[in-house]
Amino acid sequence: MNRLLFGVLLLLLSPHVFAVPAIQQWTTNKGALVSFTQATEIPIVDVRVVFDAGAARDDGKAGLAALTNSLLSEGAGQLNADQIAERLDDVGAQLGSSSHRDMAVLSVRSLSDEKVLREAIGLTSLILSSPTFPERSFERKRKSMLVGLRASLQNPASIAEKAFMKAIYGSHPYASPPDGTVESLNAMSVDDVRQYYKKYYVASNAVIAIVGDISRNKAEALAEVLTGSLPAGEKAPALPGVEMIEGKMVRINHPSTQAHIWVGQPGMTRTDADYYALYVGNHTLGGSGLVSLLSDEVREKRGLAYSAYSYFSPMRMAGPFQMTLQTKSDYAVKALDVMRETTKNYLEGGITQEQLTASRQNITGGFALRLDSNKKLAEYLAMIGFYGLPLDYLNNFNSRIEAVTVEDVNDAFRRRVTPDKMVTIIVGPDTLPVAANSDNQEVTN
Repeated sequence: MNRLLFGVLLLLLSPHVFAVPAIQQWTTNKGALVSFTQATEIPIVDVRVVFDAGAARDDGKAGLAALTNSLLSEGAGQLNADQIAERLDDVGAQLGSSSHRDMAVLSVRSLSDEKVLREAIGLTSLILSSPTFPERSFERKRKSMLVGLRASLQNPASIAEKAFMKAIYGSHPYASPPDGTVESLNAMSVDDVRQYYKKYYVASNAVIAIVGDISRNKAEALAEVLTGSLPAGEKAPALPGVEMIEGKMVRINHPSTQAHIWVGQPGMTRTDADYYALYVGNHTLGGSGLVSLLSDEVREKRGLAYSAYSYFSPMRMAGPFQMTLQTKSDYAVKALDVMRETTKNYLEGGITQEQLTASRQNITGGFALRLDSNKKLAEYLAMIGFYGLPLDYLNNFNSRIEAVTVEDVNDAFRRRVTPDKMVTIIVGPDTLPVAANSDNQEVTN
């Protein structure tokens, strides 16, 4: 049966119970952690290799993590980028890569046919263990990042996001912009990339997720092939904790007709004790689309913004909690005031039982669709391994959401969401009026 239909059927039959195949976990001979789930519905194997090598490890050279990750498949062993692509295409395998603040990822999807899978995994292993980082490719990728960066510096949403992360994280590694800065990219060399790779792309710093139509024994062999040629190395050191900030407003003048507003502070980690309470509570505040309180008050009742929402981005250390809206510049101050007032009222009045029930049902009702493909399941397995979540995380997710009470939400929000310590970023024209509560205000051009 198709996994999507299976998930929907299971959801309809038992809305409070969702079972996924058992997750098995072990460590390779070189020290890589492996999470595996067998899924025999389709003859496909999805593999995701995650390294603790995201932008938080840039160490003063912003963009280095992303540049290194993007160059892995530009040449490996005796193969150039075209030859790698051709050999993957010959067996119908799909290779992907991405870099984030916490992690860097290399993924491959292949048919489970033994010969095809062997070729796909062999190529992936070669890419992981023997990238050549050609100088020409390095220059091309670096210049491409510079072009993209310069374009983003003209985009008010991107400007707001960068300023927000810098304001709430200060000198913490999370403040490092994943796409770099003009100065850091211009100063970067291919030797920087090679040293970064040597330090972080090691087996002990890797987590592997495998989902698909293979046995446990074959999955073990596959994991050994992927990491067998990597040095064992050492895990990346622990990141520093995130300190709470002082509230302030930063206004950035930009010649746009719209204003982009970001409000927030450091939020929660992936393993946070308040995770479920904050997740459910935010669903009511601003995480459930047009039916959330922020959208209702800002957009539906007053027509002040095209969108208004909030969300937590949990990471290894405290990821951001943010509320954002986009509006005509004439409406910016009023929309911000309504956002602040709505948040204040939510904290003071608390979530109601009716709102809690609606949020819980919406979250649990849609959970099965978040696991309706092997690829999505592999992403979850990689997350579970990377952040050290319990192996029953997926099977118990809905029950833990259902266990959240009104008291849990209200207590967590009142302890963790502090409006007077939030940073406010406003990007828009210099004709914007001065906002209320803006004593601690910076204005930049």
